[in-house]
Amino acid sequence: MEPRQPAAVDPREIIARKPMRLRQILAIAICVLLNGLDGFDVLSISFASPGIAADWGISRSALGLVLSMELIGMGGGSIILGPLADRAGRKPTAMLCLLVMALGMFGAAHAGSVEELAALRFATGIGIGGMLACTNAMVAEYANDKWRGAAVAIMAAGYPAGAIAGGAFASVLLVDGSWRDVFVFGAAASALMLPLLYFLVPESVGFLAQRDRPDRAVRINRALAGLGHPPVEAFAPPVEAVPGKAALHRLFEPDLRRTTLLLTLAYFAHVMTFYFILKWVPKIVVDMGFEPSSAGGVLVFANVGGLLGSLVLSVLTLRLRLHHLMPVILAFSAIMVTVFGRTHHGLTELSAAAASAGFFTNAGMVGFYALAASSFPTEARAGGTGFVIGLGRGGAALGPVIAGMLFDAGLGLQGVAVVMALGSAVAACAIIAMPGFRPLRTAGN
Repeated sequence: MEPRQPAAVDPREIIARKPMRLRQILAIAICVLLNGLDGFDVLSISFASPGIAADWGISRSALGLVLSMELIGMGGGSIILGPLADRAGRKPTAMLCLLVMALGMFGAAHAGSVEELAALRFATGIGIGGMLACTNAMVAEYANDKWRGAAVAIMAAGYPAGAIAGGAFASVLLVDGSWRDVFVFGAAASALMLPLLYFLVPESVGFLAQRDRPDRAVRINRALAGLGHPPVEAFAPPVEAVPGKAALHRLFEPDLRRTTLLLTLAYFAHVMTFYFILKWVPKIVVDMGFEPSSAGGVLVFANVGGLLGSLVLSVLTLRLRLHHLMPVILAFSAIMVTVFGRTHHGLTELSAAAASAGFFTNAGMVGFYALAASSFPTEARAGGTGFVIGLGRGGAALGPVIAGMLFDAGLGLQGVAVVMALGSAVAACAIIAMPGFRPLRTAGN
């Protein structure tokens, strides 16, 4: 009688069905830290902007362009490096992105002109954009089915958390130091994350399960061990063949085309609103007569509100469908950004308005990451997320530039806020038009 062969197992089902292990939580926690680093790196130019404007005497329009350069880079990084993560792997792509971020921040600390600083911020943005696509896919593939939506939302909460922690350090650095010290701090933090990512975060099991390689079983078992699961004797063959250049094409096949286009439009519109708040708060506060260190404090309050919005959304996703939550959140985002534009008396009132706007704008951003993670299949998840984020970052880049032009044209803060708030309203309409949206009375859950 022949010995009984072990049953073939789909390794993705192990992650999807089994309870969360400590190593899975650790890997997700490191991705949260990486997203927090993204949050600080993106906003470092905002913390530094008053000092840059004072040192180099540039106009608001020129400053708006500098504020947007890493956002333009993020768009390119997401589009280019997101599909790379679907082909070469999540972990090596994330390592490359982190190295680019560290070098870009270090270079920005030693920039000698506006043009040089803009180029370095563009390069840094490429790394940040690729990292966002990688971490979104990694967290979705490290978490089980029960916690996936909440895990992605918590990961996205790392962005405002990093801005809060970084803003606290930046405010201290700006009291006695230079705006260049903000970038030195960011470069050091990026470099310190490299060994953590290398030693403590395994490759995605979902990614490895799709690769038909001679060492496939060894690599999958190594990744399972890195997430705290025992080895498996026999694996099911790859279910989906993933051609090296198919990721972008996959997004426009009939089953995904409408989702891709509407999600990209919604993200593009909302990030214009989101980055108007995050990029212009310090300069607005300084122009009101407050010190640059105080301006950093108001931006921290905006991100405290954003962190709370992220956490509240992560809890709500355990009970409610994101497609129903998002239009409501985006509608409140438009309202609160408009309220932020009113005349405020004193830092306390201004900080409260910034925190309220941050709560809803960032909750909307978190919702988009979770929607992207759940809307695209494994073979196109990083590429799909990268495409949405990449093209969407065009809105992020346009937001600060358009706001700067409106300010230079003589429009007051209230008028600029009303115009910029329209982005969230457009995004709400696009979400309602997505295939996943169903009226509450027909929702399955």
